[in-house]
Amino acid sequence: MILLTEQINDIEILVEATNGTKNYYIHGVFIQPGIVNGNGRLYSESIIDREVEKYTKNYINESRAFGELGHPDGPKINLDRVSHIIKSLKKEGRDYIGKAKVIDTPYGKIVKNFLDEGAKIGVSTRGIGTVSKRGGVEHINEDYRLATAADIVADPSAPDAFVQGIRESKEWMLVEGVYTGDDADQAKRMLQEATKERIESVRMTLFESFFDKLSGKSK
Repeated sequence: MILLTEQINDIEILVEATNGTKNYYIHGVFIQPGIVNGNGRLYSESIIDREVEKYTKNYINESRAFGELGHPDGPKINLDRVSHIIKSLKKEGRDYIGKAKVIDTPYGKIVKNFLDEGAKIGVSTRGIGTVSKRGGVEHINEDYRLATAADIVADPSAPDAFVQGIRESKEWMLVEGVYTGDDADQAKRMLQEATKERIESVRMTLFESFFDKLSGKSK
C-alpha cells in the first residue's frame, strides 16, 4: 500500500468567543469522492462512504479524530504534532463537509498564530491503499483505509510549492493494528530474493500473512 494525500484549499475559518477566549475552527469540504481530483485520482463514493462511517464511529464519536500540522511522512498519527481535532464530518451531496477545532497544543498554537496573521491554510486527507490506472486516471482500490480526514497544510500562491509527492516514497502495511513500513520493506526483499521456482509460493505466503494480520488472526 502507498500513502495517499489529497489537498483542498477552499476552507473557511470560524472564530467563536467564549468567556473572552477565542476558539478557532476550520470548516468546509474535507473529502470529494466521485470526481477526478487535482492529483489525477478518483475515489469512489462507496469507498469513501464506508471509510467515513468507520472513521466517524471509531474516531470522531470517541473524541480522538486528531489531525496534524503539515504533511507527515506516514499514515500514523504523531501525537506530538497534533494541532486540531475533527468534530464532525457530514455528507452534503457527494462531498463530506468537515469541522475541526484548533486545540491548545504547541502545533495548535502555531496554527492560531498563522490565522491571527491572516495566513491561508488548507486541509489534506491522509490514507493508505493501492491504485489502478485506467485511461490516465488512478482509481483508488477497495483496500483504501482513511487515516485522518484532515491535516492542516499551507495554501501558497505558487502551485509548485504544494507538497503532493510523499505517497511515492514508501509502501505501508497494517500489522496488528499499526501501520508500518518495515514489514513492506521486508516483503519486498523476500520477493526480490525469491527464485523463479519459489516466487509464487512466497507471494502467496505474504498475501495470506498480510490478511491474517488485518483480520486479527496473527499472534
